[in-house]
Amino acid sequence: MSDLLERLRGRGWRMTSQRRVVAEVLDGDHVHLTADEVHARAALRLPEISRATVYNTLGEMVSLGEVIEVATDGRAKRYDPNAHRPHQHLVCSVCGTIRDVHPAGDPLADLPVGERFGFTVSDVEVTYRGVCPACA
Repeated sequence: MSDLLERLRGRGWRMTSQRRVVAEVLDGDHVHLTADEVHARAALRLPEISRATVYNTLGEMVSLGEVIEVATDGRAKRYDPNAHRPHQHLVCSVCGTIRDVHPAGDPLADLPVGERFGFTVSDVEVTYRGVCPACA
């Protein structure tokens, strides 16, 4: 069973065949699919799955905190199942490919106290941009 499926089951999420196939499509490292890509891959496994079901399922997974919604540069939102593994993203500015990266250090610790302006900072999002080898 996949890590995402295990996490969803652990939360008591009712596992229908449609929800299962969406979770299976999303499972893995460096997975950052759009909703349309999830639907296309899910339909190969379960032809009757509707686009609305995929969108609703993705929305539920995001609401549960089991999937991260990633939006970059006005492109379609992408869905990242690595919600419980702290990481940043490396994005190709040409084709939009997204890779998970794990730089050394704690980005939260890198923000000096004087630059926090009294905020209690709870989360950090860092996006590295560049050109991937395929587009270079």
